[in-house]
Amino acid sequence: MFEVNQNYAKLPGSYLFANIGRKVSAYTAANPDKKIIRLGIGDVTQPLTPTVVQALKDASEEMAHAETFHGYPDYEGAAFLRKAIVERDFQPLGVDIGMDEIFVNDGAKSDSSDLSDIFSLNNKVAVCDPVYPVYVNTNAMCGRAGDYDPATERWSNVIYMPCTEGNGFLPELPRETPDIIYLCFPNNPTGMAITRDQLQVWVDYARKVGAVIIYDNAYEAYITEDDVPHSIYECPGAQECAIEMRSFSKNAGFTGVRLGYTVVPKALKSSDGVSLNSMWATHQEMKFNGVSYIIQKAGEAVYTPQGRAETRQLVAFYQKNAAAILSGLTEAGYTCYGGVNSPYIWLKTPNGMGSWEFFDFLLNTANVVGTPGSGFGPSGEGFFRLTAFGSYENILEALDRIKKI
Repeated sequence: MFEVNQNYAKLPGSYLFANIGRKVSAYTAANPDKKIIRLGIGDVTQPLTPTVVQALKDASEEMAHAETFHGYPDYEGAAFLRKAIVERDFQPLGVDIGMDEIFVNDGAKSDSSDLSDIFSLNNKVAVCDPVYPVYVNTNAMCGRAGDYDPATERWSNVIYMPCTEGNGFLPELPRETPDIIYLCFPNNPTGMAITRDQLQVWVDYARKVGAVIIYDNAYEAYITEDDVPHSIYECPGAQECAIEMRSFSKNAGFTGVRLGYTVVPKALKSSDGVSLNSMWATHQEMKFNGVSYIIQKAGEAVYTPQGRAETRQLVAFYQKNAAAILSGLTEAGYTCYGGVNSPYIWLKTPNGMGSWEFFDFLLNTANVVGTPGSGFGPSGEGFFRLTAFGSYENILEALDRIKKI
C-alpha cells in the first residue's frame, strides 16, 4: 500500500485566507443585502495596461501561424525578456547581473517554494515573525521545519525573528546561527521597508556565518524613499550570499497572468563549493517547462517606454490608496505602520482586541474585510493588515465606515 508524505499532515489547520473566505461567505449568506468591502487579500483590481494587452494579442496572433508559432519555451526564460530585465531592473542600479543568472518563472510564490528543494534538510531556517506563511509552510512540507507546537504556533527547527513595534518591525540578527534566511522588503505583511545600510548588515552577517539569504523583492515598485534599496545586490557582497525573487503581479497587475523571475548569482556557492546557479538551472530543467511565449512577450512589453509609463501609473494608483488608508486611519486615532513604500498598512488593533476578534468586529460592524495579523505568526497578534488593492471609492467608503464605529 502506498504511503504519503507525513510532513503535510503536520501543517496546522487550513490556510489563513481560506479561513477568511469561509467567514466572509458565511456572513454574506446571512446578510445578502450588505455590501462587503474587501481589503484583505493582496490581489490587484485594476485591469492590465493597454501596452500589455496589445502584446498579449500580438503574441497570440503569432501562435496562429506556422512560421511564427512557438512551442516549448526555454526553461530559464526567453532571451528577449531576460535581456530587458538586465537592462531595466539592474543596470540602472549599477548592478552587474548576467542573463544566465536570471530564471523566469510563473510567479515568485512558486520559486519561494521550490528553492527549498536544493538545500539540505539539515539546514536551519530563519524567518521574520510575522511572516508570509509560504516560507515556513513549504519548508515544513519537505520536512525541514521539524515539528509544529500548537501552543506556541512555532516549528521546532525554525528560527523566528520577532518584528515588533519595539524594533520598528525589522528583524534583529538571531542568536542561533541559521543556514537559510528569508527576508521580504518592502515587507508583507507589515508594509515596512529596510534601508540600504540596514540590509548591508544582513549581507555581511550571511557572508560571515555562511548562510544564504532568500530575498523576496515582490514590492520593489512601491519604494519611494531614497535610502531604501531596489535590490539586495546594491549591497556589496550580496551576490556571494543572496538569491533575489521578483514578481510582475503587484507592479504590472499580473496576478491572473502569472510571471516573475529569480536571480541566482554564479558567485553564490555552498560551503563545499557547489554552484547554486548550476544546481537551480538543473532543478528548472528537470521540473519546469518554462513560461509561455505569450506571457513572456507581455512581460517584455512592461519594459518598453510606454509599458513602463503605464506601470508607473498603475502603481501610483495603489500608492494613492495606501496613502489614503494610512492618513485616514491615523486621523481617526488608529496606530498604523507601512503604506509608504508598500501597498500594505499594518494597523494596531484598538482597545487590546485580538487580531481575529477585530476581524469579526470590523466585518460585522463596518462590513470591511482585512487580514488578522496573527495569521502571519505569533508576533502579528494585536495587528491587522489592510491592502491598497481596491478602488479609491471603496477605500474612502471603508474609511468612512470605520470612522463611524
